[in-house]
Amino acid sequence: MNAAPNPRPSPISASVDFDADGIQHGHLRLPWSRDDSAWGSVMIPVTVVKQGEGPTALLTGANHGDEYEGPIALFDLARTLRAEAVSGRVIIVPALNYPAFRAARRTSPIDKGNLNRSFPGRPDGSVTEKIADYVTRCLLPLADIVLDFHSGGRTLDFLPYAAAHELPDKVQEDRCFAAVAAFSAPWSMRMIEIDAVGMFDTIAEAAGKVFVTTELGGGGTATARSAGIAKRGVANLLKHAGILAGQPEIGETRWLDMPSSDCFGFSPEEGLVEFLKDLGEPVARNEVIARIYPIGRTGSSPYEHRAALDGLLAARHFPGLIKAGDCLSVIATIEDHA
Repeated sequence: MNAAPNPRPSPISASVDFDADGIQHGHLRLPWSRDDSAWGSVMIPVTVVKQGEGPTALLTGANHGDEYEGPIALFDLARTLRAEAVSGRVIIVPALNYPAFRAARRTSPIDKGNLNRSFPGRPDGSVTEKIADYVTRCLLPLADIVLDFHSGGRTLDFLPYAAAHELPDKVQEDRCFAAVAAFSAPWSMRMIEIDAVGMFDTIAEAAGKVFVTTELGGGGTATARSAGIAKRGVANLLKHAGILAGQPEIGETRWLDMPSSDCFGFSPEEGLVEFLKDLGEPVARNEVIARIYPIGRTGSSPYEHRAALDGLLAARHFPGLIKAGDCLSVIATIEDHA
């Protein structure tokens, strides 16, 4: 039987040498032929900081382009991190889905691709699939620990939390949750996904990596508080990994769990949302936590959205108008211990 042919190489080329000591600022260049530039490129900023032997951290932001805490923290880290402070290697990609980031959109304006639903990607696919393929085959194998920043973007708002997933490999799971604890966000989450197919999380965890993600706010902006959480968290994680010297700056964190799909509430109606609970407030099963008012005429009764379980409001729809099928709320339960 003939062996399967090797997959074609990635079309993305790096202007940095991932094996060289020192600080390098460069780009991941993806050829992109278009109307205004026949031999054009997507130029994704990247920084590599390396000194000697040690673990590698892969730090990524703007997997979705309208989420800003990660890019703020990582552009700042790329500017300030010094090679002499590092034992090992730090790979920083502040805006992974660079076309979406430049357009302030969740998905790419080039191909409508949602990068965090495109893994493992394809070297001969769309622009978004090519980025996912490069991360999967070229960046991820270099990493021991991965931090992929997220927040709610323009359509959700979250309690600021770091998160990991329950995994079949309990040793790997413990390492992931230890990293979440070291990140030390105000909230820490045992997370489930609505649909994990195509996610960076899924590919990284399947490769055995320590993987941490976040949800640090939302509304299509960042606050001083949420950006500060991101900056402190990434420094903590690098200390936890032994890449930076010192101990993580551990603050108070409360552990949350998402035990089932009942955590997610979806709107069956479109209209104007009135939340009766704010983020972090307790909710009881069957309690009305939001109303959705029809906006086509006055005098109609609103749809009442009820909590499916006891817990607290961990995420909510943003902004004020909602479409049928949109995620309206996320309820998490409080854990007594990590």
